[in-house]
Amino acid sequence: MPSKIKRKTLFNFEPGRILSRKYEIISLLGVGWEGEVYRVKEIDTGIERAAKFFFPKRNVRNKALKMHVKKSHALRHCRILVQYNTIEKIHFQREEISYLISELVEGPLLSQYIEGRPGKRILAFEGLHLLYGLSSGVSPIHHAGHHHGDLHLDNLILTRKGLEYEFKAFDFFHHTGQKSEGIFTDVLHMIDVLFEALGGPKCYARQPQYIKDIICGRKQNLIRKKFKNATQLKVYLQNLNILA
Repeated sequence: MPSKIKRKTLFNFEPGRILSRKYEIISLLGVGWEGEVYRVKEIDTGIERAAKFFFPKRNVRNKALKMHVKKSHALRHCRILVQYNTIEKIHFQREEISYLISELVEGPLLSQYIEGRPGKRILAFEGLHLLYGLSSGVSPIHHAGHHHGDLHLDNLILTRKGLEYEFKAFDFFHHTGQKSEGIFTDVLHMIDVLFEALGGPKCYARQPQYIKDIICGRKQNLIRKKFKNATQLKVYLQNLNILA
């Protein structure tokens, strides 16, 4: 999991706090658009897990939480997704708050990994492996007719095995409208992840042509002609011949 974060938060749970008589707070792992994630320890077993707390204004009548649980269950075969185990409740500032307990994923955020690389970026060939790992993880989600909606450097936990990249992703974001548009939004997000990992706009002009043929200057109309979903992106990478 990402390293310990120190910042002022809404819940601001301190290490050692006991939740629901079952879990002890160890540290804050991350803060997102809809909530906070903490590393916790199961008191009875000593097993460490992750606990996600939704901001009340993002989770009116537990709608966001229920959507997460239902979508996670429907996509439980997708290895890229963090699987939630149970729902717990606490009282916080005179309000009942529901939270999700999930597996604890070990590894750095992709943003932290990039930050630690020379020049704070990865090389083009490595970027192909990164994008292939990401598109391989997202492809089963799209095949099932769903989308993730919130793929970015701070929402992807990285596990690297040699030249291979594997990811775990948090925090769905539900887009209204046609499913195909939500799926294409994931494609744009994945290409943006590649773009940022390679150094962003300051490095784009120096990228090899095979990278530019994927990023397409970040022009949506050009990207849409090539990649409408993660599977098309994955197959393109499988057939790419960078020596031609």
